[in-house]
Amino acid sequence: MSGFMYILKCADGSYYTGSTIDLETRFREHESGSGANHTANRLPVE
Repeated sequence: MSGFMYILKCADGSYYTGSTIDLETRFREHESGSGANHTANRLPVE
């Protein structure tokens, strides 16, 4: 099973890094505000 390392850019210009085996699901979690405290407080992310 392969994994992904990802970097998100938040609305305030900060960055968040993470890892997952399901990139699409994890991105949706971040977009909905349930991914991580850092990104939940700095939506939207890209």
